[in-house]
Amino acid sequence: MFAQRLLLLSLSLLAAPALAVEPLSVQTAQLKALGIEVAPAGEAGAVRGGTLPARVLVPNEQMRVVAAPVAGMVEMLAVAPGSVVKRGQVLARLASPQALELQRDALQAGSQAALLQQNLKRDEQLFAEGLIAESRLQATRAAAAQAGAQASERRQGLAMAGVAPGKLGGPLALTAAIDGVVLEQGVQLGQRVEASTPIYRIAKLSPLWLEVQAPVDLAAGLGLGVPVKVANSAVVGKLIAVGRAVDVASQTVLLRAAVSVGAESLRPGQMIEVEIAGPTGTAQRLPAAALSRSAGQTLAFVQVASDDKGVKFEARPVRVVSQGGDSVVVDGIAAGERVAVKGVSGLKAMLAGVGKE
Repeated sequence: MFAQRLLLLSLSLLAAPALAVEPLSVQTAQLKALGIEVAPAGEAGAVRGGTLPARVLVPNEQMRVVAAPVAGMVEMLAVAPGSVVKRGQVLARLASPQALELQRDALQAGSQAALLQQNLKRDEQLFAEGLIAESRLQATRAAAAQAGAQASERRQGLAMAGVAPGKLGGPLALTAAIDGVVLEQGVQLGQRVEASTPIYRIAKLSPLWLEVQAPVDLAAGLGLGVPVKVANSAVVGKLIAVGRAVDVASQTVLLRAAVSVGAESLRPGQMIEVEIAGPTGTAQRLPAAALSRSAGQTLAFVQVASDDKGVKFEARPVRVVSQGGDSVVVDGIAAGERVAVKGVSGLKAMLAGVGKE
């Protein structure tokens, strides 16, 4: 029985957090030398936990690029950035010798295929009457099949280039693939362009995406469907993706929200601030300098006792709810608790020294 109790005690000690140490005792002289200052934690509210930076983007499936299918000269531009366009609307015309060559080749291939089809019908009739050998019929059939394949290839080339089949001549019309708004114009009238040169960039502007950079601790507590509100506005969306990778430089996670209602008040590329619903309990606001990272945790040094000789601090793990500017909103500290807001690096060094003892 004693051995079982000893084993349970050993396991509980191994499972205890690495930071479960005695409070740090800091003498009055040390407080002054390290520049340690404390301040009470301020309530940040029960729902909104501050703001986070975000960027407005157009969803990938709602964007199209109108590009020159062949080399040529821009003969006409019908719209400009900001214009609303409809699917199938002619946006530009391109004068292209290469397009004429494609049309010519397609016409020639089509004529050749039609001629060989007539020859095939004639030879099939002659063979049925016993007037020609089977080898001649097979040769004619092979030639007709080859001509048909070449004509099909030429027609597909025309379609890929956006060139209408038919008679030669006329500029090449470039049309809009979707209803939307012209975001960008890539060429000028009279400019000579190569194949694949972007002419216009078009987008459908509803819904829009908001890409948010959130602290790791905040992202860990979020799920799909969480409301996201644009600060100082009535525009509201919801989370549709929570990134799994952490940015090395900023230690943030990418969140993506979709906004449908009120999207017309936003502009692609715009930098905004957003509010994300926080925890159900009351979160506390602290200066960003009050937090420290140690052993994979975010810590705040909370004052737990004080007397004439000095102050005792507890290194308490907290969860970052949001961050904006020089302040953060955290969960894990009660309202009014006094927290070290300056000289935190000195306390972290003392904590590391205690951990080694």
